[in-house]
Amino acid sequence: MAKLTAIQIKRLGPGMHGDGDGLYLAVGKTGGGEGKGEGSRSWVFRYRDNGRLRDMGLGSARDVPLADARRKVADLRRLRADGIDPLAAKRASENKRRAEAAKAIAFRTCAEGYIEAHKAGWRNEKHAAQWTATLATYAYPVFGELPVGAVDTGLVMQALGPIWAVKPETATRVRGRIESILDWATTSGHRHGENPARWKGHLANLLPNRSKVRKVEHHAALPFKDVPAFMETITGQPGVAAKLMAFTILTAARTGEALGARWSEIDMNAGTWTVPAERMKGGVEHRVPLSAPVLALLAGMRGLDGEFVFPGGRRGKPLSNMAMLVLLRRMERTDLTVHGFRSSFRDWASETTHFPSEVVEMALAHAIESKVEAAYRRGDLFAKRRKLMDAWAQFCGAAGE
Repeated sequence: MAKLTAIQIKRLGPGMHGDGDGLYLAVGKTGGGEGKGEGSRSWVFRYRDNGRLRDMGLGSARDVPLADARRKVADLRRLRADGIDPLAAKRASENKRRAEAAKAIAFRTCAEGYIEAHKAGWRNEKHAAQWTATLATYAYPVFGELPVGAVDTGLVMQALGPIWAVKPETATRVRGRIESILDWATTSGHRHGENPARWKGHLANLLPNRSKVRKVEHHAALPFKDVPAFMETITGQPGVAAKLMAFTILTAARTGEALGARWSEIDMNAGTWTVPAERMKGGVEHRVPLSAPVLALLAGMRGLDGEFVFPGGRRGKPLSNMAMLVLLRRMERTDLTVHGFRSSFRDWASETTHFPSEVVEMALAHAIESKVEAAYRRGDLFAKRRKLMDAWAQFCGAAGE
């Protein structure tokens, strides 16, 4: 800072030195009393607003040269000439900045906040797990990591559109959950405007009413006898999507569960994939025995970076939930759905093996309808399910290493 002369600075009381036009140098004192040394030195703009004397700090004299301080004061005096209170304008700017920062909070973070705030009022922990599982399957892959303020009608439709006709009940629940989370985010100050997931007067104009959606009894499934030939075709397809489809078929997993598989869930030594409760449709942790062909497939994926077994194009993200659908289209197999291979597995087990029904149902992670049966079935029949999945892999013709 340039040295200040007596002409430039006029002493106005203890610690305040005037430079003119409302600019002051405020000098604090160190310990030891008057005259024992200087303390902090900072610039202050002093003005009156409605008769009230106000001081606005402009920064340390060490960091802000006199010329810069004078330029700042000139700008502030122009605001005063326009009838604007500089301190009020500064606070408004800070509030706007904080509001913008709040809007940058991700949808997933808001969803977690909503669930945490409401789960105490829900009947059981399973309900909270179901919320998390459906959001992780259908909403998070589309806009989970985006700022909640950026979620618009197009993104909501991208999440709901593919499942509205084939899974109307699930899609309706997902829509309602997204709407509730966005309402919570609005009330919490993380977003503003209309809710893009609302039904009446909005999505009702874009989607058919659930009661009018044609009921789909079964997902398009490949007859189990044709699965080996299909698996051979998949093996010849390039890309991560083909590997994901083979993994999904060989584990008889739901699409969302396979899509979000993380390396932290895989134990290659034990040959086990443990899907956490929050990623399961039923909200209960599920252990999947991995056959030799699946372990060989996973070993080949180890060279890819990231936490997800089947990473997408964006770093740190899983493969898109549309990837396998696009693959089926490329193969000219639009007559099939990936989920339908669970039906192929179920038919194969029922018609060609002697594995008990409860073993097959548990391999599919189906909920036990009978409360009495559920109370008695304490284990997960893991050893028997391992034999079942080994037999399935052998039938599919997948070769292990």
